[in-house]
Amino acid sequence: MRRLTRAVAVGLGLLLVGVPGCDVGRPADNLSELRVLVPNAPGSGYDVTARIAAKALEDAGVIRGVEVFNLPGGGGVVGLRRLGYERGNGRLMMLMGLGVVGSQYTGSAPVTLQDTTPIARLIEEPAIVVVTRESPYRDLAELIAAWRADPAAVPVGGGSSAGGPDHLAPMLVADAVGIPPRQVAYQQYDGGGDLLAAILHHQVAFGVSGLSEYADQINSGQLRVLAVTSEHRVPGILAPTLREEGVDVLFSNWRGIVAPPGLAERDVAAMRDAIARLHDSAQWHTALARYGWTDAYLDGDAFGDFLRTENDRLDHLLGGLGLTETQ
Repeated sequence: MRRLTRAVAVGLGLLLVGVPGCDVGRPADNLSELRVLVPNAPGSGYDVTARIAAKALEDAGVIRGVEVFNLPGGGGVVGLRRLGYERGNGRLMMLMGLGVVGSQYTGSAPVTLQDTTPIARLIEEPAIVVVTRESPYRDLAELIAAWRADPAAVPVGGGSSAGGPDHLAPMLVADAVGIPPRQVAYQQYDGGGDLLAAILHHQVAFGVSGLSEYADQINSGQLRVLAVTSEHRVPGILAPTLREEGVDVLFSNWRGIVAPPGLAERDVAAMRDAIARLHDSAQWHTALARYGWTDAYLDGDAFGDFLRTENDRLDHLLGGLGLTETQ
């Protein structure tokens, strides 16, 4: 009888290993050779998030050997187009966010996010207003005073196209302090790496970016943060919120994962299950704390509904600020 009971238990254990979503510590073998597309250059917020997520998937034993690769261009449009060409490919995901939603307005993308398969929203993070350590602007008030006096003489750089987070945040700030957004001299760069070079070489007076992209430069003193766009101050960052400085703007960016269209149901289930297990892992929660990210997990169809809402919100917001598609 003992032998029979043990055999039944072993058999049940083997069956459970094959059940999607059952947490028995199994690797996601059906997602071997998974690739994660980053639609920006190395050093961008998408790139940082994708590589941290890939390492957490590996360290947590969810998926082994995840490959992250970059395909920059058009603020995400090139990557979005590639995703459309990969119809039915159950071994490909794309790390994306608000910037890709915005790029659809400027890039004439033949593929839109509504054509992709939503997997999950992962995080939110505030934007930062940042200058070099030798900048003449010692605080946000000095920067705004110079900006108001001559908007064209105070160019701002961002790592996203029109409608993306690095574009929207300074436009909202400009509007709040009485500068017509159309007068803002916004310089677009393809991701945080290119933007960082522009800031350090004084090609722009200040930059707006995600907090995690410049953590090392902030900690080393190369960059100074004049303000954060969150509701509360960020631990470890010696900078006030915009509202503390009298600028009534609250803004956050988000990032998530989509996959190609036309996937088999089993592939969709496997991807969503893997990212759910990433979200629940200790490795991922350590990364959230380290990079100052806020957990904003939203799974599957609920993420798809969110994408549609964001598309409508962005259309309304750009129109309300009086910005054209190409600004």
